[in-house]
Amino acid sequence: MPTVPARRLPRRRTPAAAAVLSIAVFLGAVLSGCEYEYSADHWDDGSPTVSAAPTTDAALPQDPHRNEPVSGEELEQWVDDALPDAAGQVFHTSYGSVAAGAVHTETTTQLPAGTYSLTLACRSTARVSFTVRNGDESLVDLSLRCGTSRVNVVSLPVDAVLSVQVTGRAAANFAYRVSRI
Repeated sequence: MPTVPARRLPRRRTPAAAAVLSIAVFLGAVLSGCEYEYSADHWDDGSPTVSAAPTTDAALPQDPHRNEPVSGEELEQWVDDALPDAAGQVFHTSYGSVAAGAVHTETTTQLPAGTYSLTLACRSTARVSFTVRNGDESLVDLSLRCGTSRVNVVSLPVDAVLSVQVTGRAAANFAYRVSRI
């Protein structure tokens, strides 16, 4: 009796098999470029070409005393650095110190109607709260992270007088400027 050879059916590729194959090829191509080679003298600690690279990490810790309140000439220098030059007409600038938990309140002179920029800055180890009002109307109510300055734009009616209240959980320096835009 003659034997009939078995008939082979062609293999069909399923979409899942094609996807797995393409992922494997992609990963093989990507990972083949991840090789790192050391130079011959890399591990030779006595080599004159090996030196420690200077640290350039931007996340280095900052001076812990940088935000502590200052007085005298240091306070004046900080105010000059913290309040950038105003482009418009400056109507009021003030700065000073406030004790931990104390509330310091000041008022500006009478301001003509218009649009103003109100720049606030502080120097403290904790946040400082600023509240700026025109009469009963609250214009700015802000807890500011010290080390930055904040510019707020406000529109004032005729003959406005601003009340600026500063409070700190820790001793703080504050500065603010009111200038017309």
